[in-house]
Amino acid sequence: MAPTNTAAYYPSDKAPSLEIGSAPYPTPGPDEIIIKVAAAAINPVDAKIQSAGTSLFPFLTYPLAGGIDVSGTVAEVGSSATSKFHVGDRVLGFPCDFASRSGAFQSYVAVSASVATKLPEATSFVEAATLPSGVATAAEALYAYLGLEHPSVPPRPRNGKTVLIGGGASVVGSNAVQLAVASGYEVITTSSLSNFAHCISLGASLVFDYRDPDLANKLVSAFSERECAGAFSCVEGSNSVVFEVVGKSKGSKTVACAILFSKEGVPEGVKADMFHAFRVKDTPLAEVVFGQFLPAALENGQYKCAPKARVVGHGLESVQKGLDIIAKGVSCEKLVVALGEQE
Repeated sequence: MAPTNTAAYYPSDKAPSLEIGSAPYPTPGPDEIIIKVAAAAINPVDAKIQSAGTSLFPFLTYPLAGGIDVSGTVAEVGSSATSKFHVGDRVLGFPCDFASRSGAFQSYVAVSASVATKLPEATSFVEAATLPSGVATAAEALYAYLGLEHPSVPPRPRNGKTVLIGGGASVVGSNAVQLAVASGYEVITTSSLSNFAHCISLGASLVFDYRDPDLANKLVSAFSERECAGAFSCVEGSNSVVFEVVGKSKGSKTVACAILFSKEGVPEGVKADMFHAFRVKDTPLAEVVFGQFLPAALENGQYKCAPKARVVGHGLESVQKGLDIIAKGVSCEKLVVALGEQE
């Protein structure tokens, strides 16, 4: 008999609050694992799904169990994934299909084995839940779009090229900084003054205050004797300054954007596109990052679960609390709900 499953649902399009109810147990496809959820993180996209619904995401169907960051224990393994995972493995996963069977806000979730990672014992479930979507987003930007060298353990030697990352203290930025450093690139980034130490701790060489009215000129000066390997604007507010700096620097003129709804402000000669993290699923890049690099980098302490986790509550009832908090904005932290055993 299948285990009992419970989920926090968006009951209908733009419904103001989630509902807790029973859910079908998701049996695994050949390339999937079923994770018994211990912790799930909350992202801005989760709040946008609630507030904007099909106006922004026309492909959604309701009721919908959401959530794209999860950690827990493997409960079942699909026939083609048995060489990678076993029942009882501690893992993190990126359930990115925007379908109820692969929504993190439930007791059991189906996740593609390609975007799951075994966890070392020293990494807690709460810490691990901060990583999946941030890692996937940064990997897709840096490697699939900008074409950077892949990360390694230990980090690749410096190759003499520099990556500009706008918003280095954000969830995606914190992962982008670490991945770029592991790939052999110098990183220059932006953040608030209070988060400079955070960015430096992740490997950034230089950090600039994003509120500085002279930011663009200072960044251009910093790149005057550097070769730009490309840039990643992790927050919409950094787009314009990143475009300007890349346009005036030598080297790559390519910018990956986490959010870019219009190319009206992109200067001539600069290539900029918005990309989607879910594209990493079932790709060779997923195997490199989630299958090979991340387990080893977590095990030896090279990779940090950053930014820090903030537990907003325990149980599915706390997911709505997290959505309300993140809708107002957070800084240099990731909201996590504990949903199961935390061993």
